[in-house]
Amino acid sequence: MTDDEFEVLDELYFVQTFHELIELTGKEAEELKRILSVLYDKGWIRVFKEVDEEIPVEETDWIRHAERYIFLASKEGLMAHNTAD
Repeated sequence: MTDDEFEVLDELYFVQTFHELIELTGKEAEELKRILSVLYDKGWIRVFKEVDEEIPVEETDWIRHAERYIFLASKEGLMAHNTAD
């Protein structure tokens, strides 16, 4: 896990919007999208339209509209974060 991945996951123990993640991490929007995409591909985050409506896996264009969505670490992501060196 990279330092950037660790930093973003650290903020996803609770649901966060894209804009909240920018403020919390200080990342630029495009950099944050790249990190979120990597975390998503690893299965370490979940992406939601609404708090109770997760984006289906087959809806792969979510990253283009990341500003509209909210994010949360998955169980696997929390375990990876807690075991990172």
